[in-house]
Amino acid sequence: MLDNFKNIASLMGQAKDLKEKLEHLQAELARMTVEADAGAGAVRVVANGKLEIVSVRLDVPLLATLAGEGQEADQQMVEELIAAATNAALARAKELVQQQTSKITGGLNIPGLEKLMGG
Repeated sequence: MLDNFKNIASLMGQAKDLKEKLEHLQAELARMTVEADAGAGAVRVVANGKLEIVSVRLDVPLLATLAGEGQEADQQMVEELIAAATNAALARAKELVQQQTSKITGGLNIPGLEKLMGG
């Protein structure tokens, strides 16, 4: 019976350590960024490890080149490129979260952890 209490105490300590590590990781992920582009770099989106969009940059001359000589890039094309670059950046950010979380958990799949980390 005493061994059971020791095991429970050990598990509680491990859970506390994991919680502290995950809180530290969340702060680190907020500072980590990934970038994706669409339209051969015409649109670049940067996202952080909290799955937030940090910046969107448009290369207007390149957008004009994509539209064709003497034409302006149409709104629909630009919106589609922004959506594509944003989705790619968020996918990369989710991969970053999974990689960093896996380092802490030793590859263990903990149900609900991905949502807790923002994924």
